[in-house]
Amino acid sequence: MAQETSGAYTLPGVGGDQRRATAYRRLPVEERRRQLLSTALELFSHRSPEHISIDDIAAAAGASRPLVYRYFPGGKQQIYEAALRSAAEELTACFVEPPEGTPTQRLANVLDRYLAFVAGHDAGFSALVRGGCVTETSRTTAIIDGVRRGAAEQVFVHLQVEAPGLRLRMAVRSWIAAVEAVSLTWLDEGRRPPADELRDWLVDHFVGILAAAAASDRQTAQVAAALLAQERADCGAGVLARRLLA
Repeated sequence: MAQETSGAYTLPGVGGDQRRATAYRRLPVEERRRQLLSTALELFSHRSPEHISIDDIAAAAGASRPLVYRYFPGGKQQIYEAALRSAAEELTACFVEPPEGTPTQRLANVLDRYLAFVAGHDAGFSALVRGGCVTETSRTTAIIDGVRRGAAEQVFVHLQVEAPGLRLRMAVRSWIAAVEAVSLTWLDEGRRPPADELRDWLVDHFVGILAAAAASDRQTAQVAAALLAQERADCGAGVLARRLLA
């Protein structure tokens, strides 16, 4: 496999005797590309995209500016979109859960992973969901919407619904939108309440939305009844579901 040419760079912002030249590590082409992408994703996870430059990515990766452009000739926009796709895949994967346990138990597992992702990519998640940054384009918007659609599809898998009708689709998509909004508020509030409490609240929120939609839609009512039949009567979601669906 081809390898890149090595060289040296100077760490930015370091002067006098502290200035050091660090040799590039020679890496196979695909490994270097993955490393640059991983580094960029880490930076975008904790700082807004408009506050990150190609020089920042190069320095963090132990590479040069020309080397970053060699792999991403489209510059920061191209590497941001590539990093965004990587994050989108990881976020969508949070909603994949084996068909074991009750629906709300599976949903709780999904939310545990989702909230862990949000906590680990705080600034990047905010930029991802809020949008409006200088790097936002129709392509990045499509990537973000793809995450929402993928999450909804997985929820329907958990509900064992192959052909959701309009009301059920609207109920699930509105819950996903609420999860996004609540996650942003959670970050703004210093991650309070604790993640496990927030998770349980979001599970209850899902049951509540489903119950509200069931009042005027036969398919949603059938789905809600099937969910209720699988829940333990003494668990939080089971108690709530019976109270709301009575």
